Amino acid sequence: MKAINHIRAGVCVLLAAFSLGASAASAPKVAVTDLAYEERVSEYFRVVSAHEKSSLRASGRESERDSDAGYSRRSSGSVNAKSESSYYEAEGTYSYIDRGELRKFTADIKGEMLKSGRFQLVQGKPFTDTKHSEKLYDVIARIKQGMYPGADYVLFGSINSIEFRQEANPIDNTNTVSHTLSLELVGEFSLIGTRDYKIKAAFSAMGTGQDVKLLTSRGGRVVLNRGKVMSEVSKSLGEDVARQLDEQLGGGGDPRGDGSYRIREESSREEVMIFR
Repeated sequence: MKAINHIRAGVCVLLAAFSLGASAASAPKVAVTDLAYEERVSEYFRVVSAHEKSSLRASGRESERDSDAGYSRRSSGSVNAKSESSYYEAEGTYSYIDRGELRKFTADIKGEMLKSGRFQLVQGKPFTDTKHSEKLYDVIARIKQGMYPGADYVLFGSINSIEFRQEANPIDNTNTVSHTLSLELVGEFSLIGTRDYKIKAAFSAMGTGQDVKLLTSRGGRVVLNRGKVMSEVSKSLGEDVARQLDEQLGGGGDPRGDGSYRIREESSREEVMIFR
């Protein structure tokens, strides 16, 4: 009986290892892009230009004549002066569209996706074409250019809103002031297939974080922890993205259309039956 139990246990271990290996191999490979952003930037300008040009031209002529009849002297001359000046001044504002990728807030998104066990992650290439920044949002063109080698899907994210707030609020009936630094980030995400360019999931996600310090009204300078705020935003954004991916893909569904996750669930049920 002990020998049979040992054999059963060995079979269970082998089946479990095979199931995990098959699940890892069949999990879709996803490249997560850095968060794209686009904002209108306005700058003040003032231009002053002054120019002056002058010239002076002089000429003279003199002659003398001496003879028995007498002496004479003659002279003549001319002066020509010219001056030109110009002055120009202008001021105002000009605006332009700044586009790029924010190299932050994606590490926790990747971490939460890895925790789910449903995805393999591959590294894509960053967008560096600053001369043609309008192509930043053309994900299909970037896929065709080979920026995500080996990926089955690309999780493309762009920032809709990012806002820092710093507030100081007195607490009623005390001499204490609550100082708060907070950050709220909202992004849009799309999971895009690299073979058929279809969107498998699309959603908005939010990350929030804050640091609060209480000081008396006579307190000194307040230093709020910006790093703590950024870390909280990154973690909460990653959790929200992973949660919504799980919801839209069915919490164990089949985004690849080849039964990958269904196989993993069936293997788990089979293991339970064997142990019984």
